[in-house]
Amino acid sequence: MTDEQPAESDFATVLTAVGPRLRALRRERATTLARLSEATGISVSTLSRLESGRRKPTLELLLPLAKAYGVPLDELVDAPATGDPRVHARPFIRHDWTFVPLTRQLGGLSAYKIVIPGAWGGQAEPEQRTHEGYEWLYVLAGRLRLTLGEHDLALGSGEAAEFDTRVPHGFANAGPEPVECLSLFGPQGERMHVRARPKGK
Repeated sequence: MTDEQPAESDFATVLTAVGPRLRALRRERATTLARLSEATGISVSTLSRLESGRRKPTLELLLPLAKAYGVPLDELVDAPATGDPRVHARPFIRHDWTFVPLTRQLGGLSAYKIVIPGAWGGQAEPEQRTHEGYEWLYVLAGRLRLTLGEHDLALGSGEAAEFDTRVPHGFANAGPEPVECLSLFGPQGERMHVRARPKGK
């Protein structure tokens, strides 16, 4: 009996953590419960209860969610590590941008490689957004336009920027070639110490 109790406790802990992981994943993908409901066929109320922990996760619910997010099932339930430190990146596309996750954990510090297509025929003004957290960017190739509050910055290959995401910010490709950059995001405000200066200063 004593051998079973720890196992049952571990199982309950895993199930309890599923809801917050689902919420973190949905927010990382910038999608809504309504859009997720359309993609999975699961009602909005059920999805909401899953994320809040008021609905027990089952395979029937988790499998379509894993498919919609393009992640393995063990990522949703945070299966115990097998000792393999490699991250098997599974890219996803949002608004024609390609995101390559470089971390396995949902929530906490997240890292992505982002590829933004070339700005053919001109580029629309970046849509500025605000949210909790802190972000660090490093441009690998191309030219990235970053609007940050009143600043309008152009970052080239090898340049970096770091900022509080509570400041209105937006991104765009500043040239005809694709932009490749690394993004580290910490929802709790983890801070890097590299700054880009406004253009012309």
